[in-house]
Amino acid sequence: MTALDIAITLVGFGTAALSGAAGLGGGTILIGVFYAIGMTPAEAVPLFAAVQFVSNSSRTVAYVRHVEWSAAGWFLLAGIPATLIVAPFIADVDGDVVKLVLAGLILASLAPQASAKPMPARPAFALAGFLNGSIGLFVGATGLFVGRLFFRPDWRKETVIGTLAMTQMLGHGLRVLAYGLAGFSAIAAPQRLIPLCIAVILGTMFGKRLNGWISDRAFARLFRVILIVLSCKLIWDALRGYGWI
Repeated sequence: MTALDIAITLVGFGTAALSGAAGLGGGTILIGVFYAIGMTPAEAVPLFAAVQFVSNSSRTVAYVRHVEWSAAGWFLLAGIPATLIVAPFIADVDGDVVKLVLAGLILASLAPQASAKPMPARPAFALAGFLNGSIGLFVGATGLFVGRLFFRPDWRKETVIGTLAMTQMLGHGLRVLAYGLAGFSAIAAPQRLIPLCIAVILGTMFGKRLNGWISDRAFARLFRVILIVLSCKLIWDALRGYGWI
């Protein structure tokens, strides 16, 4: 393993711990790091999807008692056809556009949200599946803009974390299949994939222990700072790619 591979593995552990504690957010940071070190979407997304499939599988197991399983059917009802429709366009995606879109989604997720009445559960889960199968196929991470669809007023925090993990696991599995069919294998870089998979499992276990130890206020502040810095890096790289900087 190179120094870069070791660094990526450590980032994978940290981001899985973040998601294990909070339920979402770690994957967005991880895919952002992949793009920030120069990976193309064809390299970054299948590797990321495979790692996040493992990470979300382990988180689903950790919170299995709290998972709302009916959400899976509605998620897949829209997620499968959306993935099949969008998959043929994978090879033509512009990496700099993906960076700008991902940065925009991250910044939008940090904006204050109006306290509107949440969407009914079934349409919300179907919309989550559609977003995973369309936008998610290109940007890789969807937790920050799909996650809010799973914040149900009658659900406990553990139910949100477990159900979101389960649906994200399904979404990443669909992405692995879509990229594989397009000729971009998730196991093209086993020296990164295997250590990352081990790291995210351990990170999830560690994050679940942290769930009740970190104050929500301190966590929110750190999380916002990390995402803002990462967004700025993605925008900078994209603008450099276009020769505007």
